[in-house]
Amino acid sequence: MKLTPALVVLGLLSGCAHQVPKEALPVERSDAADGIERDAGSRAELLLRAFGLVGVQYQFGGHSPDTGFDCSGLVQYLFSEVLGLALPRRAQDMSRIGSAVRHHELHPGDLVFFDTLREPFSHVGIYLGDHRFIHAPSSGGQVEVVFMTDRYWHRRYNGARRIGF
Repeated sequence: MKLTPALVVLGLLSGCAHQVPKEALPVERSDAADGIERDAGSRAELLLRAFGLVGVQYQFGGHSPDTGFDCSGLVQYLFSEVLGLALPRRAQDMSRIGSAVRHHELHPGDLVFFDTLREPFSHVGIYLGDHRFIHAPSSGGQVEVVFMTDRYWHRRYNGARRIGF
């Protein structure tokens, strides 16, 4: 059985060890479904590439795995490499593009913004699903996955944007 990247990521995020029932698998594809699958495939590729960067060292102004990343550099790098999109360099500027997303409507791949410098939209990460996001934390840290429900992040959440999907 061939798995799509979206199913692989779903498995990684859920942590479940069960098989999808055969009756749940799509049998036919239409042109409309192809667009949805490409969208899901792009999201899955974005998340897989992001997971591959966990552990890369934080570097202020960093924008590649070789130099390290700051928060906006990580997002900018992934969206450029995977989706071919040139995003602004600063988190605040990223918060002005794409479309706003309500918290309960978050999808994997959406950008999530936080106030970490006593300034709205001063930090950005990529939503992974299940209340988790990936980001490059401050000095001395490494790219990591954290829960948005943690008190620190929950209190500082500013909003989310959907870009490129």
